[in-house]
Parts: sequence; C-alpha cells; structure tokens
Amino acid sequence: MIETEKKLFATIIVDQAVGKPLDYAIPTSLHSAIEPGMRVVIPLRKKQIKGTVISLHPTSEVENPSEVIELLEDGGRIPEHLFSLMKWISDYYGSDLRKTIMMMIPRSVRDEVQQKKQLMICLKKSPKELTEIAADIRSRFPKQASVLDVLLQNTKGLLLTELVQKAGVTKAPIDTLIKKELITSKQVIIDNSELESDEFFQTAPKTLNDEQAAAFKKITATIDQEIYQTHLIHGVTGSGKTEIYLQAIDHVLKKGKSVIMLVPEIALTRQTIERFKSRFTQPIAVLHHRLSKGERFDAWQKIRTGDIKIIIGARSAIFSPAKDLGLIIVDEEQDSSYKQKDDMPCYHGRDVAIMRGAMTKSCVILGSATPSIETFYNAKNDKYQLSTLSVRAGNAKLPKVDIIDMGIEYDKNKGPTLFSDKLLSGIERRIEDGEQILLFLNRRGFYTSHVCTSCNEPIKCKHCDVSLTYHKNDHLLSCHVCGYSIQGVLEKCPTCGSKETMKFRGPGTEHVERALHKIFPQVRTLRMDRDTTKHKGSHDRIFREFRSGKADVLIGTQMIAKGLHFPNVTLAALINADSSLHIPDFRSGETVFQLTAQVAGRAGRGVLPGEVIIQTLLPHHTVFKHAATEDYLNFYKEEIQERKLFGYPPFSHLARFQISGYNEKRAEKFAHQLRTHLIKTLPKTCDILPIAPCGHAKIKDKFRFQFLLRSPQIAGLGKYLNTLMAHIKKPSGTYLLIDIDPHSTF
Repeated sequence: MIETEKKLFATIIVDQAVGKPLDYAIPTSLHSAIEPGMRVVIPLRKKQIKGTVISLHPTSEVENPSEVIELLEDGGRIPEHLFSLMKWISDYYGSDLRKTIMMMIPRSVRDEVQQKKQLMICLKKSPKELTEIAADIRSRFPKQASVLDVLLQNTKGLLLTELVQKAGVTKAPIDTLIKKELITSKQVIIDNSELESDEFFQTAPKTLNDEQAAAFKKITATIDQEIYQTHLIHGVTGSGKTEIYLQAIDHVLKKGKSVIMLVPEIALTRQTIERFKSRFTQPIAVLHHRLSKGERFDAWQKIRTGDIKIIIGARSAIFSPAKDLGLIIVDEEQDSSYKQKDDMPCYHGRDVAIMRGAMTKSCVILGSATPSIETFYNAKNDKYQLSTLSVRAGNAKLPKVDIIDMGIEYDKNKGPTLFSDKLLSGIERRIEDGEQILLFLNRRGFYTSHVCTSCNEPIKCKHCDVSLTYHKNDHLLSCHVCGYSIQGVLEKCPTCGSKETMKFRGPGTEHVERALHKIFPQVRTLRMDRDTTKHKGSHDRIFREFRSGKADVLIGTQMIAKGLHFPNVTLAALINADSSLHIPDFRSGETVFQLTAQVAGRAGRGVLPGEVIIQTLLPHHTVFKHAATEDYLNFYKEEIQERKLFGYPPFSHLARFQISGYNEKRAEKFAHQLRTHLIKTLPKTCDILPIAPCGHAKIKDKFRFQFLLRSPQIAGLGKYLNTLMAHIKKPSGTYLLIDIDPHSTF
C-alpha cells in the first residue's frame, strides 16, 4: 500500500472492456477540478482512451499508476444525482458499472460527435447594386446571374447546398462570384437536433373538469413544496390526462425547472410532439432511437447547459442531464417498452424515473387507463397518490362494445373467417358515412406460419426456434427475430418429405388488408406495422395521411393502439383478440386486458359516438368482459387475488436468469451449476424454480435456458449478483443475462 498526502488517485472505468476499474494518479494541476462522474482521457496500452471517474482517494494499491492526461469537461460528464442513480441501477439490477455508464451516456456524446458545419452564402453588396449587376451579366454568364437571382430572393443568405439546388448550378459560378467580391461565404454550425423545425399555432390551456382539477391540485402541491411524491393518474381513455400533463409542465417551467416526459417508443409520433410544441414556445428536445448521432449529441449538450428544459422521449430519455429537474412524467406507465429486456442492465424506465424523482426531490406522475398491477397496488396502499378520471373530457362518451363469438361465425361460414358479419356491416356503414375505422391485429405479414398437414410441423428459421412468416408482397418466408428469409414457398415438407401438404395458417396484417380490398374494392387503406415503418418519418407520414382523411381504414399492430387521437374514428375492432392469452406467462391476462382497453379507447373520441368490436374464440373470458366496459377495478380485484394465491408480484420479486450458448449441452450444464450455486449461497427465503428452455428455445443459433428466482424482497440481491458476475467463470461461448423484475417470464 502506497500512501502519500501529496498525491490524489482516481478509480476510473474505461470505455473499453478491460474487466475491472483501473487506478490512475491525478496531476497536481487537476486536483481542484476533478470530481466523480467526470469524463477523462487516460493512457492504456500505449493508446489514449476515455473513461469515467467513479471515486477519488488519497491512496492506491497500484504502484506508480499512470497519470490522467486531461479532463473532458464537456464530454458527457455525469451530474452528481445521475451518478448516484447510476450506482443504484448497477446495484439493483445486478449489472457492472461500466455497462451502466455505457447505457446512460449516449455513444455520440462519449465519442464527442462534432457539430456539423456548412458554408453559408450571403450578399456582399446592396440588393440594388446586385440587381443591376445580374441584369448586366445575364446574357454572358447566365449561371452567375441565376445565383444572384436566388440570393436576392433570400437576402439573409442560404446554405451552399440549398443555393446549388435552387439556382440549378454547380459550385463553380458561386466561387467566381466570391472572387469578384459580389457575395461572401462563411462557415456556420448546423443544429442537428429535432428541436425547432416547424412553427405551430399556439393553443391555450383547456378548462379542467372537476376530476382533472382535483388531480392537478395534488400535483401542484407537490411541485410547490419541492418534495418527492409519485402520483398515479388512473383515467379512462380520452379522459384528458395529457391536458393535466401540459398544465403541470407549465407550472414547473414557471419555476425555472426542467421536465422529462417518457412515452412509449411507438407513441413518439408527430401528433404527440405537435401537442407539446403548440402549447409551449420554449425549445423541446425529442429523443428516440431513430435520431442520428449528431442529433442526439446536440440535444444532450443543450439539455446539459439548461438551454432546453422540456425533454420528451422513450425510456432512455430518463438519463438526460436535465438541470434543476422538477417533474418527471411517465405516460402509459404499463407499457412493456419501458423495460430493457435484451441487455444488462435490464432496467425499467418507470422504476428508474421514480428513483430519480426521489433523488432530486421531484414530482413524478404516472399515467394510464390500465395501470400495471404493481403500480395500482402501490397506489391502493398509499405509496403513490391516486387520482381517478372516470369520464371522458369534453362531451365524448365511452364507445359501445360488442364481443363477437368467432366460433359461431366459423360455423356460419363453414370455416375460419377474418371478419364477423357485424364487423363487415360496421365497416360498410362507416365508409358510406365518411367515418374512419381502426383494425387491430398483433401479427404482421400475410400468414404467420407455413405448416405441413401430414406431420403438423411448421417451417422454422434455421437459426431460431421460430416459425417463418409469409410475406406475400415480397413472396418470401421471413424470420421476425433474426431476419433470415427464404425466397418463395416450399412445396415439400423439409421434416417428413410429404408433397402437396403445405398449408398457410394464421393471418397477419398484410392478409387483412388484402381481404378487405376484395370485399370492399373501393376502400382506402393504410397499414402500420414494422414492414411499413422501416424508414425514418414513415410513422408520421402514415398518421398524417390517415388524420387528413386520405384513408378509410388504418390496419395495424400495437403501433396503432396507444396515445393516438383521431376524432373521426368511430369503429375500432380487434381481429383476433385472444391470441396472446395462450402465452404461458403470469402477465398474459393483464397484457391482453390492457391492449384490448387501449384499442377500444381509440373509438369515439370526438363528437361522433364510437363502437368497438372484439372478435374472440373466448367470448366469456373475464378479461374481455372487463375490458369491454373499461372496468379496471373489477379486473384488478380478480387479478390481485390470483397473484396473491400464487405468490407473484407485487407479493414477491422475481429475477430471471437466462443462460444461452452455441453449444446446447454446455449452456444447460452451466445453467445447472449456476442454479446449484445460488441454492447453496442465497437465503432460504429465496425460492429458485427449476430450469426450463426459454419460450423461444433457440435464437440466432444460441440455445436458451432459464430459471426464475422468487424472493419476498429484492434488496441486496442485485449487489450480490453483481459481485457473482464479476467472479463467475462462464464456459466459452456461453452467456448469462440477469433480469430483475422481468416483464415476461416466457
């Protein structure tokens, strides 16, 4: 042990994976400036790399450690409370600090993406002089005259790229005019972020009804006291939760504080953003996975400096370095997209938001028409403040709901059918009346499987334990997990060799659209699923076209289920409502209830009355009975009793251990070794369930096994698992993922 009062040492997590934090000496010149959470440049293996300071101390067990080269003050420094949040995430979710840092600081910020610079071309002489010069040179130098003409119409200047396009010229005549000192060029920084791209008509706050006003009063009391408190707004679809959000944001902004609002990724549409930009004149940062590196870098810097105080985004937006945070909103808090499932740390954006609110003494609002069972349980037990909105805002009424027994429809049609008679007559009437329809089916493609009727085996992906989906437009069978595809269809079964026995089963959204056009040739349709939204801006384009009346029917997966407001939609239908009920997962009933209620909530949001049709082979299932009337309370009472009986959350905590590997036997053997070790070392209160293949037993050539750990409390488990992960020896080609509080056990 080396001890010295003259030196200061830092433990640093480097961006590269080196297995453990490293100690470095701090030069005397940096002693007063360096703090935990700062980004630094350090030497490692004859290279200069970047890292994050996690602690400072006067001693080091390393003899003569290398020195820190420089501080990166603007290179993604983690604010103090975010640094504490990072440590909590690492401990709670059982993930090492390096992975947590890599997740919290966007790659574009870690790499310090340079702001984009372009040439701005401006006039150097007066418009009057240049008008005369343009006329004089037009016959001899028409391209130079064209450049001057365009600039005279844009006297503030144009970017070089815009000028070239508008004038229809190359760069040569522009360079000539610069040499003649008639125009000038200068470099300008282009703001990459999606912050102030459009102008919007400003809207005034709406008058709150009694229930909205009561909820708003509770929220403002928390904000004014500057204390932490989580509020749950449980409101039926269309009850005006967003208006409460907007007025709460305004209240916080007037105090000079910042706001983070989380929405599900699929709800990050132009419609959502328009509602905020039309209410607030301040710049807004919109963060989502389709931003370029430059856009994300610009947004991060403006948030960090306090230039932007309104941040809207998907789950990772909770890590934004907002200054003076006063309010965090999690809309549709029950949505599964808030949970990180595929990589550690497997954090839940809602739970991290609540913890960040506690650390910053901020008000936290959770909003949902169908709250998660755990959230409502916390509200019923006074951990959160509950506000209920039981009626739709304005004059809108809840839609009329019909549950259709598709077994009877199949008998009438002497075989399976996509559309019940009631749905077809409902669609026909809306088309005639100029109203709009939403059709929901949570399966994309034309058919979901290609099956042999002799051996009953579907065609599966060669890399995954997943049936291939048939896409008629592209005439191929495709895996929706890894992207593997087979051009065309198979005439012979690869399992049993039978010929002419291959049949398609399970309709998808593509099939629904094609079938609808056969029944109603004049119908105008739009389809929204992953196949139609591959490109940037495609979501917005589809929503914009539908809202402007360019289509009668919008067909889609869960992308169309949440957060959308189309006043002209008077009919919403769920084509195959019960498909997800067959998944062996303790949340399957809750998931189907939420999705059914959300889709139903899209109808009748304007002055016209709405109708909902639920097509199911299980018409008497309590999930549909309660979802049809948005009777969340009775659904909750039944579900919470079942959870208590079987000891599922919120009456316990779960941890899911997923072991995967390219060698099936090696992966399964390691799973048994790990489970045996945990049984020996964990308290007896932990119930460790048997090992089983995952719901999809093979993904991308990796065989997958899992087991669940159930415990009455989770405190300390993540920290123990974090230590275990650092010392456990995994066989080559074997991987371990630990998911604390998993959203699904399938």
